[in-house]
Amino acid sequence: MNTANMTQNELGASPTAVVDLDAIAHNVAVLREHAGSAAVMAVVKADGYGHGLERVARALDSADAFGVASLDDAERLRAAGLKQRIVLLSGFDEPGDLDALRRLDVEPVLHHDSQLEILESAEPAGPAGATGAGGLRCWIKLDTGMHRLGFAPERAQEIRQRLAQLDSIQQPPAWMTHFARSDEFDEQATGDQIARFESALAALGGDQGGACALANSAGVLGWPASHQNWVRPGGALYGISVVAGRSGMDFGLRPAMTLGTRLIAVNRVRRGEPIGYGGDYRAPEDMTVGVAAIGYGDGYPRHAPSGTPVLVNGSMVPLIGRVSMDLMTLDLRSQPEAKVGDPVILWGEGLPVETIAELAGTIGYELVCSITRRVRFLER
Repeated sequence: MNTANMTQNELGASPTAVVDLDAIAHNVAVLREHAGSAAVMAVVKADGYGHGLERVARALDSADAFGVASLDDAERLRAAGLKQRIVLLSGFDEPGDLDALRRLDVEPVLHHDSQLEILESAEPAGPAGATGAGGLRCWIKLDTGMHRLGFAPERAQEIRQRLAQLDSIQQPPAWMTHFARSDEFDEQATGDQIARFESALAALGGDQGGACALANSAGVLGWPASHQNWVRPGGALYGISVVAGRSGMDFGLRPAMTLGTRLIAVNRVRRGEPIGYGGDYRAPEDMTVGVAAIGYGDGYPRHAPSGTPVLVNGSMVPLIGRVSMDLMTLDLRSQPEAKVGDPVILWGEGLPVETIAELAGTIGYELVCSITRRVRFLER
């Protein structure tokens, strides 16, 4: 997609996010090259990282499974006709969730004793449960250093034995962990986590089961030892880097979202005059200022500072003044021919979302997940 050539029809009368489905398909292919023969669990939580759950799931039709954060997401994927395996990454919360898991054929991640107790007290699913022979298929999460969710690695054998007693659970279960610092390729913490995971499973002998998922996006890109037989990338599927100072394009990925709008005013402002709320920015000389129809009400970060780059007609110009709810102001001194209706690109090809995120003190994941409902979505 050439973001400089977004048409006024595409931009319309309101901020528009164009989702490039070919870019998503390209990105999963790049990640498969890194991961070798490992199966891919494509993480599509948070409405497909803000790109639209159903549309990105269809673009990821080559994925072996989807990772979601809620049963509602699983319901939407099944309603959309997706047949791949679905893994509920935070697992279930109460006994009533078990029926939905079986009905939707969803695999919960077990990370807490309360979940084991629910399974142990539940009625058996039957000799051939709704999820297939042996019942519900589960993943066991080990806490190898993230210290958020998961069982202590030394409990792996105990958890495995407890599940082995349940007729309602398909045997053997699968295993996973989550990395805390995999975006730091020279930091040993990830290597230590891999070692703890492998040690815990080695202690089970031949009873550990075959499926293991360690690698998130950064694990796929920077930690080959973590690939094993499953990987579960998230942000990289959408072309977003997780490594500070590098964009997704540095890894051969393509941005899946282009956020655009248009100029709705081009004004002359005299030297010394304040621009925007609070008068934080003052015109250094007589200058042309553009007003773009987008703001924090659309999901653009309010705290993006003056100087943050924006593309106008494909050329870089700086944001000036405070971002307001519906509008932002731009320094058009380098674009003297700019006029009302011209396209404005906030991030996308040619302007990585990571650049905006770094200047705004956040990460690209947050920005794409923060797009609000009033932004119009289109597909390419």
